[in-house]
Amino acid sequence: MKLKVVVHKAEEGGYWAEVPAIPGCMTQGETFEELLQNLYEAIEGCLAVDIDKPSNSKNAQIFEIAV
Repeated sequence: MKLKVVVHKAEEGGYWAEVPAIPGCMTQGETFEELLQNLYEAIEGCLAVDIDKPSNSKNAQIFEIAV
């Protein structure tokens, strides 16, 4: 999966970034390298969603795919 990220220089120093495709997904870092590391964690956290077991569990499955 490829996502576009908007990186901003923070007024107080460092950087902050937002992921427009994932509303509310943003992070910051003191250095660009720290920002990139934090971005991976932020995106993973924003996309991680707990799913309740389906009501008709005999005919339904939950699994993960990578895109």
